[in-house]
Amino acid sequence: MSSISSAASIPVLQHDAIALKQWIKQQALALGFADCVIAKPDAQAEMPRFEEYLKRGYHADMHYLEENLEKRADPKLLVPGTKSIICVRMNYLVETPKPRYVPNEPNSAIIARYARGRDYHKIMRGRLKTLASKIKEKVGEFESRPFADSAPIFEKSLAESAGMGWTGKHTLLIHKKSGSFFVLGELFTSLDLPFDEPATAHCGSCSACIDICPTQAIVEPYMLDARRCIAYLTIEYKGIIAEELRAGIGNRIFGCDDCQLICPWNSFAQKASISDFNPRHGLNDISLLEIWQWDELTFLTHTEGSPIRRTGYQSFKRNIAIGLGNAPYSGLIVEQLIQAKSQHDDIVNVHIDWAIEQQLLKQLASQQK
Repeated sequence: MSSISSAASIPVLQHDAIALKQWIKQQALALGFADCVIAKPDAQAEMPRFEEYLKRGYHADMHYLEENLEKRADPKLLVPGTKSIICVRMNYLVETPKPRYVPNEPNSAIIARYARGRDYHKIMRGRLKTLASKIKEKVGEFESRPFADSAPIFEKSLAESAGMGWTGKHTLLIHKKSGSFFVLGELFTSLDLPFDEPATAHCGSCSACIDICPTQAIVEPYMLDARRCIAYLTIEYKGIIAEELRAGIGNRIFGCDDCQLICPWNSFAQKASISDFNPRHGLNDISLLEIWQWDELTFLTHTEGSPIRRTGYQSFKRNIAIGLGNAPYSGLIVEQLIQAKSQHDDIVNVHIDWAIEQQLLKQLASQQK
């Protein structure tokens, strides 16, 4: 495990540390980060909520979340010698959505906006390494380690503790002037830097995200049941999706943005400053039937360097099958589903059978009118 030697920490006077912190923030913004704050390496405050989350089983089969709890609470155990954590965020919207509006596009394959371009994990880590190099050019050698959703870190809690926003009732971080369409990254450092102060929360009595959730996954404010969450079901989960949840999934084939789209704070959502988040292969406007035609080679080609790779080909086709079952009746959809049955595993075929049944029920209903 990497460690940060205490001998490598930078002893600076307080006024120098303040100036260095401001200079680091300027460099971060110049690299395309939308914000940069300095957090204390301490996330103990998040533990009671997280332990309750685990106790209720809301983490589904993500059993890795049960591990390394001590390191999650105390980042200094993850990277010994850490004295400050530089937290950054990157906006990923390419187009600003209409305020408080979830579009109804039943024949479209809906992919979460963060996943339509390059995999942000690589973008984030690369730019954090560049930031570390720039700091070393200024102050000399120090120890650092970048992270982008790649270790047992309470990244939202750390960012929140340093004023990057507050945790909304949907459990995502919200910034008063930028909404929530952004991703987070961290640079653990041996630098002695002054910590930023937390922001205040501004959800108030609003329950829009809870009310809009298609599968009622936000079981109470600030508590999300992954077993019902479309993002978990369509990305992380590899099994048979419960039949009672399939209608709610609709045509969302990778992730879900509904709780963000409806949030009033996203009236202030900012667009990405770099081109890496631009959609590839028309993934911002592609039909269910068109993407259903992808064979495995096409899937692998079109998702190279994309977070969509994470779901795997068979689970991806499972998700599309659900979308086709939820689409308006089409004889072509039924034909395409039947033809594909021999090409997929048993799990996908369960969803294909369901989709065919849903399509035929809609046909029958239209004939009886």
